[in-house]
Amino acid sequence: MAKPANKIVPPASAAVAHYEQPLSERMRTFLRLEFLYQQMLYNSEREADWATRATVSTLLEILAILSRGDVRSDVHKELDQQLDALQRFQSKPGVDGGRLDSLIHNLAASRDELSHIGTAYLQPLKDSEFLSAIKHRSAIPGGTCEFDLPEYNHWLRQPFERRQQDISSWSESIRPVCDAVTELMWLIRESAEPKERMAINGMYQHSMQKNSNCRLLRVSLEGGTSLFPEISGSQHRFTVRFLEWSTIDSRAVQTGHDVAFQLSIC
Repeated sequence: MAKPANKIVPPASAAVAHYEQPLSERMRTFLRLEFLYQQMLYNSEREADWATRATVSTLLEILAILSRGDVRSDVHKELDQQLDALQRFQSKPGVDGGRLDSLIHNLAASRDELSHIGTAYLQPLKDSEFLSAIKHRSAIPGGTCEFDLPEYNHWLRQPFERRQQDISSWSESIRPVCDAVTELMWLIRESAEPKERMAINGMYQHSMQKNSNCRLLRVSLEGGTSLFPEISGSQHRFTVRFLEWSTIDSRAVQTGHDVAFQLSIC
């Protein structure tokens, strides 16, 4: 039977693409930290000095985020909330006790480590004159080139093992917070069951129930399509518009077709 002409159905073999929208300032911070931490870890495993540059640059971005407000306290509070929620499941029938105990153990270990590092955990990075010089010059376009920071460029020429050792030492200060955020984001995403939804003429609107504790929206769309979602809204109401992309020289416009997608309200 032929598929309806007004409904976009991507190939079944295409990979699924996920798009996320934070609905609270805490989630925005967590998503940015997770993104930067993954980027830093990816580049830190590569030997090229350009990859090391990218690693240090990302480390400084993470430091900037962690230096604003009390992110460590926010992570600690989120761990407490997730632990309370998981512990309430322990007495319910049909729960995988082994997996639940493992999750509770991991979160409790992360919470204990956050408590152990204290509020001055960023001080070693802030006290580093080497990193401070890079941070200062990074505000200038091209400010970290060789004639601006000869010491930095000399360090970049050191053996990969030496650079990794220094990066590992710097990363240790932020690792407990970033690891906890990574684990929390996985748990938050897994807390919601994806629901099949249809965007009529490329538009979907949803009103949340009162007292809902929604912090993250996750739209899943089959790959191999020219569509991508634009998500806007708040914890009370949100809108998903599916735009058609053609080239970087043409502005994406809302599709006029009905679009099938999956929605997770986390």
